[in-house]
Amino acid sequence: MAGRIEGKVAVVTGGCSGIGLATVRRFVEEGAYVVIGDVNAERGEEVVDELGPDRVSFVQVDVTNKAQVDAMFATAKSLYGSVDIAFNNAGISPPEDDSILDTDLEAWELVQRVNLTSVYLCCKAALPYMLEQKSGSIINTASFVAVMGAATSQISYSASKGGVLSMTRELGVQFAREGIRVNALCPGPVNTPLLKELFAKDEERAARRLVHVPMGRFGEPEEMANAVLFLASDESSFMTASTFLVDGGISGAYVTPL
Repeated sequence: MAGRIEGKVAVVTGGCSGIGLATVRRFVEEGAYVVIGDVNAERGEEVVDELGPDRVSFVQVDVTNKAQVDAMFATAKSLYGSVDIAFNNAGISPPEDDSILDTDLEAWELVQRVNLTSVYLCCKAALPYMLEQKSGSIINTASFVAVMGAATSQISYSASKGGVLSMTRELGVQFAREGIRVNALCPGPVNTPLLKELFAKDEERAARRLVHVPMGRFGEPEEMANAVLFLASDESSFMTASTFLVDGGISGAYVTPL
């Protein structure tokens, strides 16, 4: 069934790669207009060329900068007339973020700014448009590590995603009667450039993740994009403040530690 978000206007951060890019493509297939927010201007223009400037626009944005985030959402409103969907997806997982014993304050604060503060800024920017419309769907990317301990420690990443999940619940409850739904996508390990980089740098650490996944494989970005589409569309019209786990069963499994 095509056209599930026909004519809707979506803003997708981190939209040049991984889950974000797969979601941009899926949204366009389903009839949406999309504003991509990302730091990678060269790749952003390539994606616009691929999908067509009649449907997709690119804004170079530092998601930790309030003025730039506000301008990104204003661009969506100006170009297409509304802000119906916000997929707040940008995030990082640098190697410096490890055990609490080894992660210094600078690395901690960087991950918090990009993974958590950016979601706060994007929600804060999107909500006034949605309140005016009395409609909208916000999807924030959290993680399975927001609901369980990670097999490989990433202290700031895990804490940031827990914050995203908690904030999502609060916003979902607060704005439910305003016609706005706010849900958290909680992916398991996904075959993205971020995970591939982990494999390249530390194969043993990455492999530890796979042993915990009952399905025996990592997820694909397209599978996450399908979940985002569901949350963005009216098919999920009675869902808000939800923890939407798409993790291959990892959060429901008991695995004997190695």
